[in-house]
Amino acid sequence: MAEEASNQTNTPPPPTAQESVVQVEEVVLTDVPKTTVPVERDSQPQPEPEPEKKPVEENVTLETHLSKPNTDDSTDDKIPEFKEESTKLSELPENENKALQELKKLVQEALNNHEFFSKEEKKPPPPPTTKAKEEPSSPLPPEEVSIWGIPLLADERSDVILLKFLRAREFKVKEALVMLKNTIRWRKEFKMEELMEEKLGDELEKVVFMHGSDKEGHPVCYNIYGEFQNKELYKKTFSDEEKREKFLRWRIQFLEKSIRKLDFNPGGICTIFQVNDLKNSPGPAKWELRQATKNALQLLQDNYPEFVAKQVFINVPWWYLAVNRMISPFLTQRTKSKFVFAGPSKSTETLLRYIAPEQIPVKYGGLSKDGEFGNNDAVTEITVRPAAKHTVEFPVTENCLLSWELRVIGWEVSYGAEFVPSSEGSYTVIVQKARKVASSEDPVLCSSFKVGEPGKVVLTIDNTSSKKKKLLYRLKTKSSD
Repeated sequence: MAEEASNQTNTPPPPTAQESVVQVEEVVLTDVPKTTVPVERDSQPQPEPEPEKKPVEENVTLETHLSKPNTDDSTDDKIPEFKEESTKLSELPENENKALQELKKLVQEALNNHEFFSKEEKKPPPPPTTKAKEEPSSPLPPEEVSIWGIPLLADERSDVILLKFLRAREFKVKEALVMLKNTIRWRKEFKMEELMEEKLGDELEKVVFMHGSDKEGHPVCYNIYGEFQNKELYKKTFSDEEKREKFLRWRIQFLEKSIRKLDFNPGGICTIFQVNDLKNSPGPAKWELRQATKNALQLLQDNYPEFVAKQVFINVPWWYLAVNRMISPFLTQRTKSKFVFAGPSKSTETLLRYIAPEQIPVKYGGLSKDGEFGNNDAVTEITVRPAAKHTVEFPVTENCLLSWELRVIGWEVSYGAEFVPSSEGSYTVIVQKARKVASSEDPVLCSSFKVGEPGKVVLTIDNTSSKKKKLLYRLKTKSSD
């Protein structure tokens, strides 16, 4: 396969058994530093109770498989997680820098010789009409070719783009040049600049959308395959060849707009973090979906090299495991290293490993939503141990309005809030009477308290369950005026 699916910028419809792979990876959360404002306290450590032994169910089998270390099924060798290479010329290994310089030379020759046009567009020289002495014709100026809004060889941004083609072809210079030429020609045939101006509707805005960024600054693209369970939307999108062609053009247009917002300067963010939600995915049984997938994959793998920072699949269904076992031996280690998969019970935990909670939509376990707090208001993450209480204290020295948001992933814990004045003669004020919060309730609780004297607001999380819980919270103060 010319270019692996993991190197695409936007993920097409749900992968089929012939077109995708599951690479299992262990999800381990990294500790997040606490903020300096709140004071947090745990109750006296208690021994963790033994979890109840339950009969093995299908979902348990899925989660167990997905939580295995990241290994190659065919060799049992551990696959190191993908780490993005530098795009700064000064940090390139000597052999890669040499390949880049060779490719730049070949590209300049191709521009001088007008080799980026297809053969049909090249005009043959006119036949001689007279034997009279011909005057030498002046040479044509070099072609001016741009891709993703960047003129080739105009500045350092062009080097970053050429590096993508080189990495996609393992730094084989001639193969990278062929891929670049084919991509330029395809974009002309596809009428890319005209496509950017087309109005293709907003019916699919819930299927694919950009939201926030990951911890390294990559923009995050969400692909929600379960939306195609809507029969009307499915029929409107895939029922005939014309509709599938429109869907393909919409996906390419969305992809192009996303790419043109990237930073192609050396050291800039020029890849996208992909989140693929497989919950309620129609799966590989839909013929129309398979056909659209095949067409989209072919275009993406041939014309959009190295635009994915990470491919995270969440809410992975059982049938995806079979896909992994069949396809994994045929994919490169580089492709496998970009894939991360998680079953339903590990999905939020997996996202939090790569994306800060203030950047994750509420439906996926974060705190990002419209309201008083924004994506720039940092969230603190705390792990509450089983059978333990955890308190968070917000010291306040001036009159103000204190607001906070919090959630416990999965809840099923008790939560209470109170204001404790600093003065010995004052009484504690109950802000929120302690109560058990069910998992079915609103996942994010928002509260505020008007402070009229020095003291502290104390939040208490009582985890009586036998499982550790993830607590997320943030706060801000406003002048009482």
